[in-house]
Amino acid sequence: MHGANYRDGKGQVFTRKEYIKGKPQIKIAKFQGGKKAIYEYCVQLLSNEKIQIRHMAIESCRLSANKTLEKTTGEQGYYTRLRIYPHNLLRENKQIATAGADRVSEGMRRAWGKATSLGARVRAGQCIMELYVNAPHVEAAKKALKGASVKLPGTPKILVLEYGKSSP
Repeated sequence: MHGANYRDGKGQVFTRKEYIKGKPQIKIAKFQGGKKAIYEYCVQLLSNEKIQIRHMAIESCRLSANKTLEKTTGEQGYYTRLRIYPHNLLRENKQIATAGADRVSEGMRRAWGKATSLGARVRAGQCIMELYVNAPHVEAAKKALKGASVKLPGTPKILVLEYGKSSP
């Protein structure tokens, strides 16, 4: 399955998993991580365009950001939260590639496909992931999100917000 085929969310979203026998399991292990506390800054990863992100890319992004940030701040120095959830089922119409398959396969006629993956549709300007850190670790959080954005389709942007005195 080529990623460019599933980057744009075309057509109606299919989310009814109760009708599918072999539905794919979500690959995202955790949606929140680190230590919940009062932090001074919130560093966000925002989408620049309307795009569809597969759950494997979301998990890869999360792991990359956590690993980079954990090296500089330690396990207790940050809090991370994923703000998107992959609800949409992505299907693939696999073609038979054996001898004589042209007489058996219907090609694109009545192509429905098997559920192979899950995806999240993200609007332009929507927050994908956010990191909460204190003032000394803002640059480390920006570096972590810059490395994590490589794993996602499109070109997300990083926004630093002063978070204040309330807890996440």
